[in-house]
Amino acid sequence: MKKIYLLFGPVSFVLLGIFISGSCKNRVEQTSPSTASVIIDDSHLKSYSSTIFGGFIEHFQDQVYGGIYDPGSPLSNEDGFRMDVADAIKELNLTVVRWSGGCFASGYHWKNGVGKVRKPVPDPVWGVVEPNIFGTDEFVKLCRLIGCKPYICTNVGNGTPQEMKEWVEYYNSLTGQYADQRKENGHAEPYNIKYWSIGNENWGEHERGASTPEKWGPLVRESAELTLDADSTLILAAAATTDKGWTLPLLKAAGEKLDLVAVHNYWLPLWGKNEIPDYKSCIVLSEDPQHMFDGVVSMLDSAGYREKIKIAFDEWNLRGWHHPSFPRKEPINPSDTTAMRLIQKRDINKIPYQYSMADALFSASFMNACLRHSDDVEMTNIAPVVNTRGPLFVNPNGIVKRTTFHTLAMYANLLERNVASLSVISDSVRTEKRGVPDVDAIATTNDSKGNWSVALINRHPDQTITCTLRIGEWLPDGEFNATVLQGDSPEAYNDIENPERVKPETIILSFKDGVVILSPHSLSMI
Repeated sequence: MKKIYLLFGPVSFVLLGIFISGSCKNRVEQTSPSTASVIIDDSHLKSYSSTIFGGFIEHFQDQVYGGIYDPGSPLSNEDGFRMDVADAIKELNLTVVRWSGGCFASGYHWKNGVGKVRKPVPDPVWGVVEPNIFGTDEFVKLCRLIGCKPYICTNVGNGTPQEMKEWVEYYNSLTGQYADQRKENGHAEPYNIKYWSIGNENWGEHERGASTPEKWGPLVRESAELTLDADSTLILAAAATTDKGWTLPLLKAAGEKLDLVAVHNYWLPLWGKNEIPDYKSCIVLSEDPQHMFDGVVSMLDSAGYREKIKIAFDEWNLRGWHHPSFPRKEPINPSDTTAMRLIQKRDINKIPYQYSMADALFSASFMNACLRHSDDVEMTNIAPVVNTRGPLFVNPNGIVKRTTFHTLAMYANLLERNVASLSVISDSVRTEKRGVPDVDAIATTNDSKGNWSVALINRHPDQTITCTLRIGEWLPDGEFNATVLQGDSPEAYNDIENPERVKPETIILSFKDGVVILSPHSLSMI
């Protein structure tokens, strides 16, 4: 039986495998297992925020030290930044990067990471020693190097609202104690950092600074009032979740002070046990981000904040980071050999064959869901950008662009500025437990509707799809430029030995009366 679902609308609901948005669509009986139809409505367009192309870095494993920042490496500049890494990140066209965490933020005191004299301190969260070489000023220097906006995540673990305010003053004030400190450190002008997050996952028992719904809203309000007193122009987010019992009390207590709710998800939670599911087991998760967006939008709507407060999905990835028995809330003893062995197990994140075409196409589906919800989604941040589960793997001798790198680069660089509504009719790819439509799509155009960029995902592992594309009344006919990302198998991945096994190709795709052939396990931007 075919699946019909609309990929655009105010709020979508899932009902028996059919997406419904605005009006009910009838099911269509299957005529072929390898056909699909994408119908684009060119009469209604909406723009999207450029900050959906965001990134994230945390002081975890080698994301910072030995990743983006490696003083002494022949590949680094005089400031210690790996230039091959910086150049690759520029290809992602990131508009915003979140730092310092993540869970790390809940044990991080920014004052340890500024000035000429800095001392290493134990990191209570990840069980290592933080050298504090890369800190507040270095982060801004990185953002300027790669051309993005900084986004600061504050410490609501063992930090205080006053500490947040003082950090804002260091970054943004013209005068005062912390502005003077910034000037003494060689930065005369304010940085004017606009994006700030109050806390990180404080809804979770794993987090240092875990809170309750009754306490979290008032604490966020107090923190917001203090930071806005330091700079009234800040764009503030606060840690939230899809749980109504958590987020609705937050909105009631502090919603008038917030611009964003910050939500996270990793759809394969691999923190303790690192499993490597096959392509199908991963790809059937591809519609789950859509459902999460729907849930958050519904909460904002019911609380009366939908137009005022947007969504910052500021940590996302298919695969959760592997860190068994961590994070923690107190520093470990250096002689704790068991903890040290657990820290070494984080190297499992580096196994290259984990990052296949499933990761690439899941990421494309995530971006499609963001674009469909462009009225409500202000920002998203792939977590992380570098190493761990990130799209860019960095080693002492160079870099490897994982499959997700190419997906994110395609979305950040090849789309037009407006999203059109569309509907898709497609069969599904299934496991024993669940299924997902074979084809997902998003259509973008410029203001005059003269240029279109359409992203078509064929999720099926081994079947080509004969897809009919209609834009209004127009059925494309002839040859069109396309960028296509696919692998020689659905499990294809890139590694040091074969760094370009999966990479996008610029080709010509032929249409006949609107019909185009989509390769298996592929993303095509036409």
